[in-house]
Amino acid sequence: METAQEVGPRLGVASTCAALGVAAATYYRRRKPQPAARTAPPGPPRTLPATERASVLDLLHEPRFVDLAPAQVYAGLLDEKRYLCSERTMYRILEENQEVRERRAQLRHPSYAAPQLLATAPNQLWSWDITKLLGPAKWTYFYLYVILDVFSRYVVGWMVAHRETAVLAEKLIRETCARQGIVPGQLTIHADRGSSMTSKPVALLLADLGVVKSHSRPYVSDDNPFSESLFGTMKGLPAYPEDGRFESDAAARAWVEAFVHWYNHVHLHSAIRFVTPADRHFGRDVAILEARHAVYQAARQRNPERWTGETRDWSPPRTVRLNPKRTPDRPASRAGRRHRHHRVLPPAAVGSQEPAGRRGRKHRPSHAPS
Repeated sequence: METAQEVGPRLGVASTCAALGVAAATYYRRRKPQPAARTAPPGPPRTLPATERASVLDLLHEPRFVDLAPAQVYAGLLDEKRYLCSERTMYRILEENQEVRERRAQLRHPSYAAPQLLATAPNQLWSWDITKLLGPAKWTYFYLYVILDVFSRYVVGWMVAHRETAVLAEKLIRETCARQGIVPGQLTIHADRGSSMTSKPVALLLADLGVVKSHSRPYVSDDNPFSESLFGTMKGLPAYPEDGRFESDAAARAWVEAFVHWYNHVHLHSAIRFVTPADRHFGRDVAILEARHAVYQAARQRNPERWTGETRDWSPPRTVRLNPKRTPDRPASRAGRRHRHHRVLPPAAVGSQEPAGRRGRKHRPSHAPS
């Protein structure tokens, strides 16, 4: 840089800097006079000196003032014919020494970890929930209990009742576990934090059966997406009552029975490669998907020019996760994302696959339950 400063004005700054490998901007910056170092700005002229601030802090630490607010200390000193500083200055001095805070105990919600569960086969992970069904009159309800196998989306147990109680939930879980042949250590049941889900009778039953219980995080509404998705599918069907009401518990039970049969044995579920939950639950989906793959391969051999890459993936999903870890390129869950026709298939007789199309509540297929 010293050489550049010596010969630059005679030979040219640009050529000299280029020959010496020095940036021209650096050359000009070095020649520019450096400003004087900045000094800290003086404080306000009315600021108390450090000695007086220390004496005010010592006064506030006296036993007679230590539990009083600065406003009370300020008024008390005036009654003693003493003035040290303003009330606001007392607050400033206390804040500088981290001695000002909310005295009342503040409720702080801890950060709860999301329940992350994995299922690789049927009857490893169940999700259950309760939803209200409107009754014949205002403020009357029926309660639908549903237990869903997360791996297969198969409804393994359900019940319609007049009330939501832990006793009925315990009965449904016990009967469903017996019907599915659950052994200790095999199953995890996930639910939200409703009163029946967190009740003592249900907890004791699960402990007796050797079933692991799992609950959603407090104040989190989407930790039980599989059950919520099922209820959304049910209540979004065109065959659902137009006013959403059922005349009696028998009518509600008959409609739900027809819906569960359709959902388990007719409905082609988008999250399990468009096979029925029953096929997935009982292991028939592998053969069905292999047959679809064979059809694709045969079609590709007949017309290879129609495919530019691989054919559609018909391999069955090997795992299902509740609350998988979020990554930038993958959504948190598939449970809430439905195929656009996912909610419009009516509970039909076995063998009917024709979408009803959501054209309004007045469109009611004749084969739907009423």
